[in-house]
Amino acid sequence: MKILEAIRKDQRDAINALAKDVKKAKGRILIVGGSVRDGLLGICPKDIDIEVYGVSVKDLKEILLGKFRIDVVGQSFGVFILKDLQIDISIPRRESKIGPKHTDFKVEGDPSMSPLHATARRDFTINSISLDPLNGEIIDPYNGRSDLSNKLLRHVSTAFTDDSLRVLRGMQLIARFGLSVEPSTLKLCRTLVPSDLPKERLWEEWKKLILLGNDISLGLKFIHDCGWLQYFPELEAIVGCEQDPEWHPEGDVWIHTGHCMDAFAKQRIEDPWEDLIVGLAVLCHDLGKPKTTYMDKNQRIRSPRHEIEGVPIARNFLNRLTNQKAVASEVLPLVELHMRPLALYKGNAGDAAIRRLAASVQRVDRLVRVSYADQLGRPPLKIKQFPEGEWLLKKAEALHIQSNAPKPLLMGRHLISLGMKPGASFNKYLKLAYQAQLDGTFNNTTEAIEFIKSKL
Repeated sequence: MKILEAIRKDQRDAINALAKDVKKAKGRILIVGGSVRDGLLGICPKDIDIEVYGVSVKDLKEILLGKFRIDVVGQSFGVFILKDLQIDISIPRRESKIGPKHTDFKVEGDPSMSPLHATARRDFTINSISLDPLNGEIIDPYNGRSDLSNKLLRHVSTAFTDDSLRVLRGMQLIARFGLSVEPSTLKLCRTLVPSDLPKERLWEEWKKLILLGNDISLGLKFIHDCGWLQYFPELEAIVGCEQDPEWHPEGDVWIHTGHCMDAFAKQRIEDPWEDLIVGLAVLCHDLGKPKTTYMDKNQRIRSPRHEIEGVPIARNFLNRLTNQKAVASEVLPLVELHMRPLALYKGNAGDAAIRRLAASVQRVDRLVRVSYADQLGRPPLKIKQFPEGEWLLKKAEALHIQSNAPKPLLMGRHLISLGMKPGASFNKYLKLAYQAQLDGTFNNTTEAIEFIKSKL
């Protein structure tokens, strides 16, 4: 069975055991949602969603406790997680919207509900396919398999409009699977607004776009077509922002950004945090162009200092998505310095400049990835070589700072050993020593201590 074959063996074993126990209790389990979709595509699903029919919440809990370690996240309406297996289990739920907010839902577990009624509350047809793991029956009342085969994104029912997040879910699904959108689904998406959505929910869909999307530009085009760029004005501003056709024959900044994101997707290294930071930097790298672009006296389009002016704009965009300070602190230096590799290469910069760059961006390899995606995002120009990136990585590797900032040689304990007491002056001397280290004034801790002695 193709779907089960795509699932990890430990998950398959757990599902099989659970299915047999539930059957003994006169119930039935179905694998549902994205795990079925992914299995049909031959993709190993990370998380498995299971719905249990014909068994009460109390009885289901007893069945689970008999064989599994579980977390209870919604016992009142029957939601359990099998620890260490990434399997979510629930009984079917009736959901009715009772207010304008995303939390304004009445949710009731109903084990007597039919699979047909349960699938009606799903978002897209490709996510409405269910599988009985015991007999292999596929339940597909909305022709999701056909839509998956035809690469079509289509909503299940008018209940689609109950959750505006489904627009962004469509964005990342389109990017991941190269889907086109059914016109009536697009029309519904245009009626939705994200005003009731918290950042945490927005963030999860943008993360999936960046970490899983293969044709990220398609997902971005979708939210443009939905009219949703108005809710991300920093992105909306780059639509129609012209560029010099000699250097950017592909078109405006919006088109360029889409090409850059597609190039980034082909270069992911499968380290989620690194890919997330680099992907966001690529997405934000030219947000400063609308503010700085003008035509000079020779009728050439210029965008001076766009990388610097883009930093606060990128910060505003990131703040719409997440409150995680680490995201902005690691992305923004890459935005500000995304043109620096070429400048340093042309100037044949020395070790001090490379050290300072690494201290600013934390990882030189990140910056090279951003700069490379920027270069590749200019079709029909063919970028066969990236000499500035190769040069910079080689220099950074020789200095042992390719994937990390230079580590300070002088630490607080060294100042204490010199008789200094912890206080405000500590930071002053530590910063002084670090800047001297970046300049190449000293190369080891002994020399660092001698240097700071001369400043006391």
